[in-house]
Amino acid sequence: MATNRRVSRVSSLIKEEVSLMLFSDIKDDRVGAGMVSVTNVEVSGDLQHAKIYVSIYGTNEARTQTMAGLESATGYVRRELGKRIRLRRTPEVQFIEDRGLEDGDRMMELLNQLSQERQNKELNTAISEQED
Repeated sequence: MATNRRVSRVSSLIKEEVSLMLFSDIKDDRVGAGMVSVTNVEVSGDLQHAKIYVSIYGTNEARTQTMAGLESATGYVRRELGKRIRLRRTPEVQFIEDRGLEDGDRMMELLNQLSQERQNKELNTAISEQED
């Protein structure tokens, strides 16, 4: 088992390298369907498995296409990681869609909407009190 520090270091290296690959190296058209960013990488304690969380901005169809493209590129990504990062064994790669940013944006929209409705209600109440 690797130490927590080593796991963390490998995780950040994988995140950096996969981000670079997504930006310039992966030529699958499906990956370009949505704007993709790597949000997190979880590496197992034995450094044999890496879960790569990606946030995809776009329509549902673009997300589906992008995830299909990423899944088809896992062999390429693993091979490239093996070349770029010096490890005894290159971890198995799994892409997972991260909807946290999207959920956060939606939550902020709802909070802003509630705040606006509350202000409108208070304004209407104040105006009706002045009329009386």
